[in-house]
Amino acid sequence: MKKVKIIKTDVDKCNGCRACEVICSSFHAVPKYSSANPERSRIRVVFDPLKDIYFPVRAGEYTEAECYGRDKYTVDGKEYDMCSFCRASCPSRDLFKDPDSHLPLKCDMCEETPPLSEPKCVQMCLSGALTYEEIEVEGEEEEKPGEMEIGLEELTRKYGLKTIQDAIARMSKG
Repeated sequence: MKKVKIIKTDVDKCNGCRACEVICSSFHAVPKYSSANPERSRIRVVFDPLKDIYFPVRAGEYTEAECYGRDKYTVDGKEYDMCSFCRASCPSRDLFKDPDSHLPLKCDMCEETPPLSEPKCVQMCLSGALTYEEIEVEGEEEEKPGEMEIGLEELTRKYGLKTIQDAIARMSKG
């Protein structure tokens, strides 16, 4: 059995305040809490005008593949495509990519500051729309690539291994 942390979302309780976006972007700013740029947030609050509800969407795993679903939906005169509410960070959209480096963002459940009782977004959610749970599931702990490995893979795909190696060599001299 392995323990898995999850954040449950109750869209009926979300009031669209976006406090989760602000605290997430502030926590992940460099240095921490030095700025609040929702473009860097690993959680986004999406509004569905048809149902008049807000719902938080957290950044999921990075995927190299683009999906083939390109259906368009019109809701109250605004056009959406299928990926508007998807969690994945992929090459076809910028929703969960850093605005400066364009590297993919992924919700890390605020693991950088153990022991953390709850992720920051859950702590800041005064409406109770976000709740934190740790559950046990069958299976063994699997090692996943970290942020650095994902970032390096993306940079290598974009610029090529030789360019990355040259840049690292220049940086290590200074």
